[in-house]
Amino acid sequence: MSALDPGRTVAELRELQTLTGDERGAQRVAWTPIWLRAREWLASKAAGLPVEQEIDEAGNQWLTLPGRSPRSLLLGGHLDSVPNGGWLDGCLGVLAGLEVLRRLAAEEEPPLTVRLVSWADEEGARFGRSLLGSSACSGTLDLEEARRLRDREGTPLAEALAACGVELEGMKASSHRLRDAACYLELHIEQGPVLERLGLPLGVVTGTCGVERHLVRFRGQSAHAGSTPMDARRDALSAAARLALEVRELARREGGVGTVGRMTAAPGIPTAVAGECEMTLDQRHLDPDGLERMLAGAREAGRRVAAEERVEVEWERIWRIDPIPFHPEVLDLCERAAGEVAGAVHRLPSGPLHDASEVARAGVPTAMLFVQSLGGLSHTREEDTRPEHLELAVRALDRAAALALEWAAGR
Repeated sequence: MSALDPGRTVAELRELQTLTGDERGAQRVAWTPIWLRAREWLASKAAGLPVEQEIDEAGNQWLTLPGRSPRSLLLGGHLDSVPNGGWLDGCLGVLAGLEVLRRLAAEEEPPLTVRLVSWADEEGARFGRSLLGSSACSGTLDLEEARRLRDREGTPLAEALAACGVELEGMKASSHRLRDAACYLELHIEQGPVLERLGLPLGVVTGTCGVERHLVRFRGQSAHAGSTPMDARRDALSAAARLALEVRELARREGGVGTVGRMTAAPGIPTAVAGECEMTLDQRHLDPDGLERMLAGAREAGRRVAAEERVEVEWERIWRIDPIPFHPEVLDLCERAAGEVAGAVHRLPSGPLHDASEVARAGVPTAMLFVQSLGGLSHTREEDTRPEHLELAVRALDRAAALALEWAAGR
C-alpha cells in the first residue's frame, strides 16, 4: 500500500480547480468546452498507468486496469459541476479513484478487473436531467423524455451531445459496461452538515432519496403595470410565487425537502404584469409514500392558486427516481474500512442524488462513503473540506476497494 499518496489527490484537486474554475467557482458544466478540458486533463493524469482509456456511447469516461478476472470492481465519480460550483463535488471521487488505481497498478495483478468511471452529466445543470450518463448505462434513461430537453438558450440536448461526439439515440448501448460489474464504490463530499455536527470525518451512505422534478408553467395575461387594477390582473408570476411557498410548507410537514430553483417570467420587464411564468420544482424524500404525498400536495396547490389567480397551469415531468437503498454487505465493508482509517463512523442517508443510485438500480452491489463538508456547503465556491479529512477519505476508499475485491472474488 506504499504507492498510495492521498496528498497527491489533494494537490490534483487543486490543480483541476485552477484549470477549470475562476473567481466565481468551478465551471465544469457538462457538454461544454471546460468540461471537455477536464476530461482531457484526467486522461493525461492516467497516461502513465497500464490502463485502457475509453469514452463509451453515453459519454462516460472509463479507465480500466485488467485483473485476473473480467468481473470488475467499479470506482466512480463525476467531473462535471454546477455553474459557480465547488472544488470537490464529484471530482473527489474520480481523483481518489485514480489514486487507488495507481496503488493497484504498482502491485500484483488484482483478482478482478478494476475500472474507474467518470460519469457524464451527473449534475444536470444545463438541461435539468441529473445522472444522464449513468442512467443511460443503467438502462433507465427515457429517450423520448431526453429528446424534449433544451437548455436556457433553446439548444436541444441531442445537439449539445453531438457537439461532444455522443449520439443521443445510441446512449443506452453503454449498458454493456455494467454486465461484469461485481461491486461499485463511490466517494463523495457529504454536501450537508451532519458529519461536522457529529465531529466525524467520514460517513457511510445507506441510500439516496427519491426525487420528483417538474417544470411548472403558469399562463395568465401580460398587461401594463400602471393601468391594470390589482383585481383585474391574471399574474402568472404571483401564482408561481404562491406555489413556491406552498412547496416549502409541504416539505416541512412531510419531513422531506422541496426546492424551486429557477423561476422565469415573461415579458420580464418592470412595467408589465407577467403573462407567463415557468418554474422548476425539485422534491425529495427517503420514503416513497412521503414523496408521493408531497407531489400530490404540490399539484393540488398549483390547481388552487391557478384558479384563484385566474391563470392556467401545466406540469411537465423532467425526471424522477425512487428512493434507492444501498447493498447491506457492501455497506458493512465500507463501514469497516472507514472505521479502520478514522475510528468512529456514522451511517446516514443522502438527500442529494449520486450516480451510485443508478448503478444500484442496475442491480450492482453498491455503497458510498461520505467525507465531512465544512458548514454543510456545496454547489457554491465556498464548498470546502479539511485537507486531512480528504486524505483520510482517500485512504478509506482504498481500504474499501481492497475489502471489496476480496469480497467479490469470493462470491
